Amino acid sequence: MAIDKVMSKEAFASFVESAKTVSGYRDPIAFGITRIDRGQKNEDKILQATFALTNWNENFGSAAVFAASLADAGVNVDFSASEFVTEVSRDFVENAMNIFTPYIEEAAGNDHKNVQVIKHLSELFMSQQVDETSFKIVFLFEDSAPQSVEAIYLKLYGLSEAKVALRSVNLDGAFGKLENVAWSGNMPIELDWLRENEISLKLDGMYPEISSVDKFPRFLQHVIPADNTRILDASKVRMGAQLHAGTTVMPGASYINFNAGTTGPVMVEGRISSSAIVGAGSDVGGGASILGVLSGTDGNPISIGENTLLGANSVTGIPLGDGCIVDAGVSILAGTKISINTDEFNKIKEANPEWTSADTDVFKGAVLAGLNGIHFREDSLTGAIKAFRSTREVKLNADLH
Repeated sequence: MAIDKVMSKEAFASFVESAKTVSGYRDPIAFGITRIDRGQKNEDKILQATFALTNWNENFGSAAVFAASLADAGVNVDFSASEFVTEVSRDFVENAMNIFTPYIEEAAGNDHKNVQVIKHLSELFMSQQVDETSFKIVFLFEDSAPQSVEAIYLKLYGLSEAKVALRSVNLDGAFGKLENVAWSGNMPIELDWLRENEISLKLDGMYPEISSVDKFPRFLQHVIPADNTRILDASKVRMGAQLHAGTTVMPGASYINFNAGTTGPVMVEGRISSSAIVGAGSDVGGGASILGVLSGTDGNPISIGENTLLGANSVTGIPLGDGCIVDAGVSILAGTKISINTDEFNKIKEANPEWTSADTDVFKGAVLAGLNGIHFREDSLTGAIKAFRSTREVKLNADLH
């Protein structure tokens, strides 16, 4: 028996308040309803989860509505778990529609988006276009290592939609839980099914166009970028990356991995590896590489400050502060030996008054990590790496960002 219709906004508020008195109830840190793609051969495999809307530390009234709707449909949310995932049934949707009754008519555009989700699901179920195995609801109550593909995708959405900060959510074990699939547009295809049907697909002229084989989809398959953000090649940005408005990602050697990205307008023509963050106004030159946590940084994530330039084909394996320059082709790693003369040392120290290093001729890269205003150069005669106080202002073209 469905929950009776709630006929006023006042009654809705009372319903939500009552729903939160259920034993053990707690607000989730994130929740949402997702459409899932199952394996073509093995339906138990979840290949992808597509969230029309994600909620992060917000819309707790809708979370209470969803929990109550599930309970009346015979599914009790386990509030003691770190995450809870279950299929969306017709009874659940009918219950939620009845509770949201005061808001149904005004749910459009940017208003009452959770109501819009339920309203559209109701229409899909009524038209018989989908079945009850096509959608799931996901609650995250703690930021623990994700236990399901659906929870992983909810966290990737949180990152890519900038609802959570980069490097702030637990993705431990995510690779092991995601399936490696063939991506054809927005459709993930189970590799075992593709191998099993290869002959007939090719002879029938139905073999799909495969754009990639990966555990992660592309950013643009799930996320509408912020205004004035340009991605010239969809393959260059992975789902779970975060791009601030004004960021430009050029084709060629550029790439932004998951849990990595920008905090302001940035020109990206090089590689921003996993967990690397680039500050506003910076320029990652063609072929430049910011090392990730699995590629030479001893597990320490790299942050690049604001208005910093990484020259073409340079490599950065230490954090850099604001206003730094790494010349083209120069590699700055934690163990790189870097020469600084006394005059330049004093200028660098003046720009970084909290820096406590002693005056010496040679420093390891790790000692200079995070400092502002350093220009790293290579002596063309000796090949020695030298550091100077930067005198050049790094400034992006405002017309492009």
